[in-house]
Amino acid sequence: METDRKALTTRAGKILRALRRTYPQARCELIYENPLQLAIACILSAQCTDKRVNQVTPALFARYRTAADWAAIPPPVLEEAIHSTGFYRNKAKNIIGFCQQLVEHFDGHVPNDFDALVKLPGIGRKTANVIMVSAFDTPGIVVDTHMTRLSNRLGLTRQRDPVKIEFELREILPRPHWGHFSHAIVFHGRRCCTARKPDCARCEVRRWCPSKDQF
Repeated sequence: METDRKALTTRAGKILRALRRTYPQARCELIYENPLQLAIACILSAQCTDKRVNQVTPALFARYRTAADWAAIPPPVLEEAIHSTGFYRNKAKNIIGFCQQLVEHFDGHVPNDFDALVKLPGIGRKTANVIMVSAFDTPGIVVDTHMTRLSNRLGLTRQRDPVKIEFELREILPRPHWGHFSHAIVFHGRRCCTARKPDCARCEVRRWCPSKDQF
């Protein structure tokens, strides 16, 4: 078992290095200027593309600057503004509730604390990790649909549960590189290893992928 874990860690390291070479500038593709804007964009991105969110947020970010501003928005007004992102009623509720909590308990600031973040409305482990990695430069593994798909295809895990995937990847990847690995996986999932038709012929990690002959 220890030998298998060592071999998996070695292979994960090779995949990590290949992804770093291929996507050296990999980053969160949501557009934001501060942790508050990132958190709101993340809430909007649930079941929605980053492209659509980036079309909606500029006008909102120009009008609402602080957590207090967001907390005071009447729900129908925010719902109308974010309607095109889908699930707009629930998202509006979460955004307003999130910002109310920031005002009440964190002096209007997004906390640089994972455990505090996941207790706030609309913030699950994935979003909390995005915020910690992208806003606070703190190591974290972001498990979204791309990470779930690619980590399984690459044989880095057999889990489908996001929390189990996160903790298994923590064991085989060096902590300082968790954030970049998360961003690079998303870049690779969007640009090469897509859900329906992965482009294995030009994949930079093909040699270490046990799924390469399945497509």
